[in-house]
Amino acid sequence: MKLIDCIDTQAARLTQAGVFFGHGTTNAFDEALWLVLWRLGIPLDALDEHEGRELSDAEAASVAALVDERIATRKPAAYLTGEAWLQGVPFTIDERAIVPRSFIAELIADASIDPWLRPDSRRVLDLCTGNGSLAVLAALAWPEVEVDALDLSAEALEVARLNVERHGLAGRIRLLQGDGLRGAHGPYDLILCNPPYVNSASMAALPAEYRAEPALALAGGADGMDFVRALLRDAPAALAEGGVLVLEIGHEREHFEAAFPRLEAVWMDTSAGADQVLLLTRENLL
Repeated sequence: MKLIDCIDTQAARLTQAGVFFGHGTTNAFDEALWLVLWRLGIPLDALDEHEGRELSDAEAASVAALVDERIATRKPAAYLTGEAWLQGVPFTIDERAIVPRSFIAELIADASIDPWLRPDSRRVLDLCTGNGSLAVLAALAWPEVEVDALDLSAEALEVARLNVERHGLAGRIRLLQGDGLRGAHGPYDLILCNPPYVNSASMAALPAEYRAEPALALAGGADGMDFVRALLRDAPAALAEGGVLVLEIGHEREHFEAAFPRLEAVWMDTSAGADQVLLLTRENLL
């Protein structure tokens, strides 16, 4: 069996099994491509030069076993491979932290946040850092800043430490454990936050792939705004003069606007539209 035929076969199996995508891929072919190439030790960007390669029976069986595991466990592929990518940057990941997929990463990469920063901005907080991916991307994008990466979960911070070390940023990223901004050491010029924001009804309906992730990083209470309420209350004291908060709320814009009807937010354009991530200035919050 040729490599490309193997990918097509496994993609068909994933489709038939009804697995859910959304942790780095959006369709069966891309998910199968990831799993097959990872299992065979082929770089993910090298399909073209290997697609005609004939697989041995042992290789084909090994690939099938990995896809069997994906189907049976419903774990995201990133947990099976131990790696995920955000904006082309690789990150170590396991079940101690949610799979990195924040749309804030796009705003860092395309410089959408830059116009809101002062020339002398030097301090950034990545709140709810998880595996540390946004903290790493911020440190890479803005070489002059120092980043605090804060999370309630000690286990997630262990994964974040692996990624800070992986990218050689231990001198510029400080890992902090704490509950919301009570664990922060402000003031900050920029706070990035991809918090738990899934409302309780949506949590109950989540596909198994999301239920494989730590619920602590997802569940936001009845309307998804429990963490956000405390964050917006405490953020002015944690922000420097002229500082800004960039906040991801996923599909919860309706609940956000119901909870904060008088708050003037700037909605940021991402690949998912202009209702997933918002920006608030310190002055807005005051």
